[in-house]
Amino acid sequence: MRRLAVIAALLSATPAWAAPPVWTVDKAASTVAFASTFDGQPVSGGFRRWDAQIRFDPKDLANSSARVSIDTGSAVTGDADRDAALPDAPFFWAAKYPTATFVTQSFKALGGDRYAAVGDLTIKGVTRPLTLPFTLVITGDTAKMNAVADLNRLAFGVGTGEWKATDLIPANVKVTIAVTATK
Repeated sequence: MRRLAVIAALLSATPAWAAPPVWTVDKAASTVAFASTFDGQPVSGGFRRWDAQIRFDPKDLANSSARVSIDTGSAVTGDADRDAALPDAPFFWAAKYPTATFVTQSFKALGGDRYAAVGDLTIKGVTRPLTLPFTLVITGDTAKMNAVADLNRLAFGVGTGEWKATDLIPANVKVTIAVTATK
């Protein structure tokens, strides 16, 4: 009995585990953008609607997590014909796959303000592992994160039929992410 009382006293004296803080994304100051070419001409665009649930502490990477959901029907490039085609079946097929997601499995410190988010990216029902290197600067309660990744659109079935060929649209698309968030 005495032993149980000592264990109970020790456990009650131990501070409770605190999860990494929740970060709220400032949508007006944040972007998920993409860049490629079409017939040799530069094309850039982004997603108007997306959401992120982020719990992150650089001192507690093991318990940090992020889930990003992107409305695939919200892709815009500024060209009416292209913008009308992106939600269709050859590209994002937003009617069947309305959301692309990135869900972290872990984070790695790369030194200084550099990290890597290791997780799974799902686009058009296809899930592939992705390691996303990023920089992060935290000042007080504000964090600024920047990442750039080259994604092979064909690995996710983005660009089927006549658009599967890479003579007009290259296989690799550069994705640029800039997030400002507060805790």
